[in-house]
Amino acid sequence: MSLVDKVVAAVTPPETEDQRREARAKARAAAGTDDWLALILEHHVQIEGAFVAVRAARDLPSRLVAQKELAILLTAHSNAEETVIYPALVHFGHKLHGMAGYTEQAGAKANMGELEYLDPMSQDYLDKLEHIRGAVAHHMYEEENDRFLDLKKLAPTEQQRLTQRFREEFTRYSAADQQAGSVLRETTRADAGTSIPH
Repeated sequence: MSLVDKVVAAVTPPETEDQRREARAKARAAAGTDDWLALILEHHVQIEGAFVAVRAARDLPSRLVAQKELAILLTAHSNAEETVIYPALVHFGHKLHGMAGYTEQAGAKANMGELEYLDPMSQDYLDKLEHIRGAVAHHMYEEENDRFLDLKKLAPTEQQRLTQRFREEFTRYSAADQQAGSVLRETTRADAGTSIPH
């Protein structure tokens, strides 16, 4: 973790696990059974699990595959939010929330890119991964605690439109990225860890 990352973490302590649980429960209570917010919450749980899988990987090929799978999920999820949900926040009078989402996700994407320059089996890598995980956890907390609840106040027709568009965008990005991930998995297994793909 860089000096700047350490300073930011020190002056903006993360919310507690209890606060995160309360925010998620509040968001789940507001979500429909299969609407855009329910899909986002499902992705958040998957993202948390993907971070655990990267850290738990004990050899280079497994870690590279887990890292790629995390990147695919994060990219598809963030692109769908950036294409559908954040513009809706801006349009419906919540510009600060929408713009904060863009900024936070740009930072996460840049940090994920930095992982590719680190030795995946090093402590520096694990430190960077933890920094990203913490930033993403805080981002999800902000969305679940209040940012996205503003949009749940919109009319049912808007809820349906957001759900359809979010599902379309997530599927578009995840399908393309999953194809790339399949190629990486095959290459990584064939290489048996002789190089780190970029």
